[in-house]
Amino acid sequence: MKIGFLFPGQGAQSIGMGKDLYENYQEVRDIYENVHKITGVDIKKITFDGTEQELSKTQNTQIAVLTMSLAILKLLEKKGINAEISAGLSLGEYTALIYSKCISFEDGVELVKKRGEYMQNLLPEGDWAMAAILGLEDEKVEEVCKKVVDGFVVPVNYNTQGQVVISGEKTAVEQAEIIAKEMGAKKVRILKTSGPFHTKKLIEASNALRKDLEKININKFKTKVVKNINGDIYKDEENISFIFQDRVFESFEEFQTAIIIDNKNILQLEKPLEILRAGIIDNEPMLKTPWGDKRLADKAVNK
Repeated sequence: MKIGFLFPGQGAQSIGMGKDLYENYQEVRDIYENVHKITGVDIKKITFDGTEQELSKTQNTQIAVLTMSLAILKLLEKKGINAEISAGLSLGEYTALIYSKCISFEDGVELVKKRGEYMQNLLPEGDWAMAAILGLEDEKVEEVCKKVVDGFVVPVNYNTQGQVVISGEKTAVEQAEIIAKEMGAKKVRILKTSGPFHTKKLIEASNALRKDLEKININKFKTKVVKNINGDIYKDEENISFIFQDRVFESFEEFQTAIIIDNKNILQLEKPLEILRAGIIDNEPMLKTPWGDKRLADKAVNK
């Protein structure tokens, strides 16, 4: 039997998660202690004894979710349960890459700490929110966002058929929730996040993280990892530092000149439409190849 691991992202956190494992397994206590040493953050105290508000701060949430995932991994490994392939939802991809040995435990933990800090500290002022819309086609969700009159909200994560995450100003997301239900959405779930993640509002955080990504050592993959960005498997020779970013482009010109894979511009590749989802440009959807929506890709390649 082949085994795969799927690691959670921000929004999966809860007060007290992992406390029973911490109390019963030395391996789990070691993980928490090592994360504390690397980050200087007592994530055990925040997760076990803190408040929901404190834990929901991005700079704490990301460390908490990563630490919990790594602790569970350690217990699975102890029992001889290992995966041939793994993937992660947003933040969870860092866990997958640590598990694959592509990046070291220390580098991965430090990156996630910085990622959380950048996303928290470089976040524009305002009240922000994210929500998952279930039961509507992608195009309908895009229409929902366009119908919002006041505020900024865009579709950002096309998770699977019938499940799209939107992100933006809190009031705009709340308006989108009402419109989505009127248009037939089965459910709209507000996520436990504190920012407009995966939108152009986080461009400063993305740029800051890029500098840190360029400094880390990238090793050969010991297990396969599926990319968030296009559903493909990472290759050893690939430059993952670019793909790591939740990159957003303000123009097609920037899109065309910025995307470099294996030292080649995306337009020089044989199949540029199969490479990656680039980000949000205004209210247009991301590249979603190989899943189908090629509007942005066609515009970028043919411009």
